[in-house]
Amino acid sequence: MALALIDCPTGLAGNMLLAALFDLGVPPAVLEEPLAALGLAGRYALQLEERRSGGLRGLHLEVEVREREPAHRHWARLRPLLEQAPLADPLRRRVLAVFTLLAEVEGAVHGHDPEQVHFHEVGAIDALVDVVGVCAGLLHLGVDQVVCLPPPAGHGRVATAHGPLPVPVPAVLELARRRAIPLASSAGLPAVELTTPTGLALAACWADRFGLPPAHLPRRVGVGLGSLQLDRPNLLRLVLADPLAGAGESPSPLREPVVEQQALIDDATPEDLAALMEALREAGALDVFAQPLTMKKGRPGWLVTALCLPVAAERLRALWWQHGTSLGLRERLEQRWLLPRRIVTLQTSLGSVRLKQALLPDGRWRSKPEHDDLLALARRHGLALEQVRATVWQHQEQQERLSPQPQSRPHPPIAGQP
Repeated sequence: MALALIDCPTGLAGNMLLAALFDLGVPPAVLEEPLAALGLAGRYALQLEERRSGGLRGLHLEVEVREREPAHRHWARLRPLLEQAPLADPLRRRVLAVFTLLAEVEGAVHGHDPEQVHFHEVGAIDALVDVVGVCAGLLHLGVDQVVCLPPPAGHGRVATAHGPLPVPVPAVLELARRRAIPLASSAGLPAVELTTPTGLALAACWADRFGLPPAHLPRRVGVGLGSLQLDRPNLLRLVLADPLAGAGESPSPLREPVVEQQALIDDATPEDLAALMEALREAGALDVFAQPLTMKKGRPGWLVTALCLPVAAERLRALWWQHGTSLGLRERLEQRWLLPRRIVTLQTSLGSVRLKQALLPDGRWRSKPEHDDLLALARRHGLALEQVRATVWQHQEQQERLSPQPQSRPHPPIAGQP
């Protein structure tokens, strides 16, 4: 389990995150290959150099755009490009999540449908480099838990394509409101923009929470420097660490508030009902399910239920009206208990398999192989699914005999996991 901590005392920007990943040793090819798959090879250059800021070293990254006439990239055209490009599925999902969030936020602040948004920053090549690069870099490092300290947004005014705008710029403020992201005080900091929409969207889509980090053992530190000259070091630190139990943390089950949304539907086709449920899942629902029942006048219908974190309730509520036929929606706040869990990788004779492990209150570990990994190995080797599952269990039992007690403690349940 890889824990990444984002320490951003002077703000958060995509190029600072990417520079910190390069400082951690992520090879440039990790970024260049997916960008080439998007048809961007030769249209940019990375100006990466070691600098000093306030006496502290770090890497500074600037993206040089080499398009003679930069293309106008609207979300309606950018999304199909990302969906159809030959990218690895985990990377595609992460990149789409970031750009979808940016499109929704930009659309909200400008009063447009997300499909009609014309990105000035987001659609430019430098933003594509930042988003694809950061997502590819974190996946390359095997990061599966991210904690981000609250960033300062800055204050004052900034020049944009829309003219002078107040800081925080509208997109950053809407992002923080929409995702309930705490912003640190900018008191005492220069009157400049410190956190950009792209940087905050990356953190919003990757961070499991914003706040102080858990007890941890730092392993590696990458430092990305900002371009602005401040009265203090302008840097972002990305720390790879091992989480530790202790200092008030406990591996016992944790309680978390969730929102339950329900509607009774008897006038939707099966296809439309499936589309509604899929839209809710894609928007961040922890779980979505439907139960058949008999409604008034003897009509067969469905009770559709969605569970989500409180910060996602408003976003999901809009989808019920957009994709559903119900005229009403019930909603209530509930509590759920979560077992501490982690994802580990098991090496087998057939290939690697991810195991989802949960720590039971009596101290026993319960493991379950990821079905997608089992299915992929079955297809690769031409075996039945049960044969692959049996082989995985044999390797797991052998590993448990050699090392019955886990070497590291589990991390707290990740927000957004069912």
